[in-house]
Amino acid sequence: MKRRTFQTALTAACLAAGFAASAPALAQGSWPNKPVRLIVPFPAGGSTDVVARFIAQGLSDKFGQSFVVDNRGGAGGNIGTDAVAKAAPDGYTIGLSTSGPLVNNKFLYKDMPFNSDKDLAPIALVCEIPLVITSNPKVPAKNLKEFMQQAKAKPDAYTVGQPGNGTIGHLALEQLSMVTNTKLASVAYRGDTPALTDLLGGSIQALSAPITAFIPNLASGKLNGLAVTSATRFPGLPNIPTAKEQGIDMVATVWFAVVGPAGTPPEVIKALNAEINNIVSSTYGKAKLQTYGAVVNVGAPDLLRKMINEDSKKWQKVISTANISLN
Repeated sequence: MKRRTFQTALTAACLAAGFAASAPALAQGSWPNKPVRLIVPFPAGGSTDVVARFIAQGLSDKFGQSFVVDNRGGAGGNIGTDAVAKAAPDGYTIGLSTSGPLVNNKFLYKDMPFNSDKDLAPIALVCEIPLVITSNPKVPAKNLKEFMQQAKAKPDAYTVGQPGNGTIGHLALEQLSMVTNTKLASVAYRGDTPALTDLLGGSIQALSAPITAFIPNLASGKLNGLAVTSATRFPGLPNIPTAKEQGIDMVATVWFAVVGPAGTPPEVIKALNAEINNIVSSTYGKAKLQTYGAVVNVGAPDLLRKMINEDSKKWQKVISTANISLN
């Protein structure tokens, strides 16, 4: 009788221990049981914001909880991305950031409020926007190779605009100068719109910037697409060749990625990664992102970490060689 009582007690104790051990997993399995905040480190209305809102709606539909977009612009994306890095790693604060805050800024700013390699958990790549090097139609060059030959022969006759010091458009120009051994006269603007105005008016001969703002003018022939700087042609304007196709060894894109604070539970990362991949890889998702000038680029969190590491090496060299600093 005593033996049976002992065995019963032992079995109960083992069951209790098993339930206790599985409690965190069960609790984690209930995520999300309240709204999730999706921080965007740029102002409302921009490409990052509209992509974030598209993803937030898809995640809300999938998980049955609100994913609320929270815009926190400033300092080239550092303020909002820092808010993600310093949030509680419980799966209820994530961010849609870009290659600027996640890679380039650590080489551009002397004082960074976060360490993107240590303070953030990669969750999912979302998409990338290629840059375009475009010219006024009066410029005789038909492509980037011809443009660089002409700029090298008559450097005083060619001026190339970019959206601002430290932007990816600026860095791409510096990379182009490095790989072609051709110094380009560069003019920094405060954004794409004033640069586009001067390009159409002929004040500058060419422009380097993300393709999004220039699609209508490129499609209508008001601007000439010399090259896109992605690894492959942009599906929305397939007639524009890549720089690599023209023998110019450069790739420059701005990419978007979802990240969380370091320590975000692996189960949350896995669930978010799978669903974000599904949202943007769908036929509707691809078409939607293409309207923003974006191309879907998805994979496991390790792919995002690899991209961060590879771009860090590339842009550190460009920024150091060109001696670019933002503070």
